[in-house]
Amino acid sequence: MVENHPIDQSASKQIAALQQRHLIIGWLGLLLFLSLGMVLEMMHGFKAGYYLDVQNSSRRLMWTLAHVHGTLFSLIHIAFASSFSSMRFASTGLLNLISKCLIGALVLMPVGFFSGGLWMFGGDPGLGILLVPIGALLLFSGVAMFCVTLLRHRRAEEKQPTINLQKTGEQQSRKSSRKRHKK
Repeated sequence: MVENHPIDQSASKQIAALQQRHLIIGWLGLLLFLSLGMVLEMMHGFKAGYYLDVQNSSRRLMWTLAHVHGTLFSLIHIAFASSFSSMRFASTGLLNLISKCLIGALVLMPVGFFSGGLWMFGGDPGLGILLVPIGALLLFSGVAMFCVTLLRHRRAEEKQPTINLQKTGEQQSRKSSRKRHKK
């Protein structure tokens, strides 16, 4: 639950560790899946039959989907970690659950696509493709929970009284001028 009050030292350390974890996961994932994209491009450039033959078009699609989803999800991890700096979280419970969902999605969807293309049955992907809907559900759940967290945080901030410093300064100067006139 997001509240706009000072957070304790323990929660602050946990949030910093969570932020660092997702930055590392995101950047390492980006390196891994961009490298996969380069390998796929090399296979294309060297006209590898295992990748380019007509009977392997499903394999090419599955591996391209693994590369694209892995790259995108890595960027989602970086965005998730980067959003911590603009918010103050009172607890880490929901953030840990969101974290696990996003990590699960990053692993399951690309692995599902890649392994689905690794072992083909005729023109159909292998059993690894069954991991993809689970990863998609984890991604959707994590993103939905984070959206709710953001909206709760926004509402909590709106409820906080805001001080108009300019108006307060004007009121202060009026009070001091009234005191001078009374003397």
